[in-house]
Amino acid sequence: MSQKIEEFRAYRSKMNEKILAGNNLVIKRIYNIDTNCYTDGALSAKTKEMLGLATSMVLRCDDCVKYHLEKCFEQGLSTEELFEIFAVANLVGGTIVIPHTRRALEYWEELQAAK
Repeated sequence: MSQKIEEFRAYRSKMNEKILAGNNLVIKRIYNIDTNCYTDGALSAKTKEMLGLATSMVLRCDDCVKYHLEKCFEQGLSTEELFEIFAVANLVGGTIVIPHTRRALEYWEELQAAK
């Protein structure tokens, strides 16, 4: 597995554990809502992850982009679908999203190489 993927996963896991260890009820509820939001419902989990990816790109949150890229990868997203998500995110978010698209593609390639 690539060092980038390992570092991202390890850091995210370590910090989530520390945050949840603070035992703050509101934060725990936010984490729970986030987890439950991305399960199958009227929309499939895959569709919800694609929405999460597009909105994370528009919001320019690289950590969120990486997280949703991993989830989209787990859901079997194709590279063609990924580029359509990139297109929507760049259209909605404007050219300021281009650097995030570059980093997203780089991370996607890491995920593909690691499989």
